[in-house]
Amino acid sequence: MKLCTFRIGASPARIGAWTQRGIVDLVAADPSLPATLIDLIALGDDGLARASAAAERGPALDRADVTLLPPIPDPGKIICIGLNYRDHAAEVNLPLPEYVTVFAKWANGLVGDGAEIVIPAESHRVDYEAELAFVIGRRARHVAEADALAYVAGYTCFDDISVRDYQMRTSQWTSGKAFDTHGPCGPVLVTRDEIPDPQALRISCSIDGEVLQDSSTAQMVFGVARLVAELSAIMTLEPGDLVATGTPAGVGTSRTPKRWIRPGERVRVEIEGIGALENPAVAASA
Repeated sequence: MKLCTFRIGASPARIGAWTQRGIVDLVAADPSLPATLIDLIALGDDGLARASAAAERGPALDRADVTLLPPIPDPGKIICIGLNYRDHAAEVNLPLPEYVTVFAKWANGLVGDGAEIVIPAESHRVDYEAELAFVIGRRARHVAEADALAYVAGYTCFDDISVRDYQMRTSQWTSGKAFDTHGPCGPVLVTRDEIPDPQALRISCSIDGEVLQDSSTAQMVFGVARLVAELSAIMTLEPGDLVATGTPAGVGTSRTPKRWIRPGERVRVEIEGIGALENPAVAASA
């Protein structure tokens, strides 16, 4: 099942199912369902079964009539993984990491499919990073790698937009990762049952049709299951927590000449089995 969070006009956010007929308002179809995807996935298989039944009988809305928000608009945590693709490590001439590199973004960066990526006045060195992200489905602490995928609710596309000069000012990357609108996410959350192997997905990024990244999640140094195990050894993971798993080769800062996102362009992240996340870039308003 493909789940989403959407809004019609200025109305409050709603949860939906992305179907062949269109987007079904799940709570309108079944008022007993919770109002947020975090609460829905926390219900486990029973909640998803009820949502699936609602998706089959509810009326559908056209994609053009709704504004898609990030599938999880307000995750408790946004955990990002650095240097996690073999091909990306090779292009930046760094050895494969021995340990998982972890950093954070915040909800101020999250935007949905179709929303604007703002190129800040402070820098034009704004880079794209196509990433597979996963959402935690139930509380996880000290989870064994062999059991880890059972704690994943589903998968989505993520673009870890990075302001490279800010990122490289210090040994800590946070300032270059934390700008507003620099975490596009979506368009949907695909439930775990539809992606039996998250390490076998084609992932790509293009700008205005020019393909800049084209790889596979098989290139990950630390796969999804390993990440759940490693992260749950550090912290308690809660339903709705979002983990972005790193980017493959082809980022703009590694190109000659360097390839930055420019106002007026459209950035598209596409992952097999999930779909495409596309966002226009605009210059910051005065």
